[in-house]
Amino acid sequence: CRAKFIQGGLPADRIVVKPNFVDLPAPPALPRQGALFVGRLSPEKGISVLAEAARRVPDCAITVVGTGPGEPVLAGLRNMHLRGFCDAGGVHSAMHSASWLVLPSIWYENFPRTLVEAFACGLPVLASRLGALADLVREGETGLLFEPGNAGDLARKMAWAQAHPEAMARMGQNARAEYEANYTAAINYRQLTAIYDEAIEANSNEKRGRG
Repeated sequence: CRAKFIQGGLPADRIVVKPNFVDLPAPPALPRQGALFVGRLSPEKGISVLAEAARRVPDCAITVVGTGPGEPVLAGLRNMHLRGFCDAGGVHSAMHSASWLVLPSIWYENFPRTLVEAFACGLPVLASRLGALADLVREGETGLLFEPGNAGDLARKMAWAQAHPEAMARMGQNARAEYEANYTAAINYRQLTAIYDEAIEANSNEKRGRG
């Protein structure tokens, strides 16, 4: 969004990016298996891409949490388990037992809460190399990136993740470390107050300059 605002003419020095945050404890040491999708089942979220990738990797079990008009696109796939709507506790429980999260969006995402929840739950992310997702997921460190809208590329990354559980587990540990370093409530509070302090200081300097 910052890049688009600047492209549209807003001054870069007046735009500050503050990430989302969640407040979650360290994940329990539970067995992890399969992929997880969490979100609205709608075209812009890449549901058709996910469905085609699932057909190409039939031995990869995918749990889907969410509802929406795209549900028929996923229904009937043998490796797809549709759980419907879950509250926050149900989402976090699903994240604790999955091996990775899939974010196949084909539109710009800003900073999905689902991503920071996944990181907090020690869950690496397979995401479209699009917009902020390409910056938030570090390739080979906190997850894997694939070409947006390319079901074949997503299927290849899913197959790789399925074949390398130890590597994905390490990425999950890295994801939790990333959360602790950047996305906790305490860190977000410091970021927010720093933005206010900077804005107040800039306003004071501007008033002094006019005086």
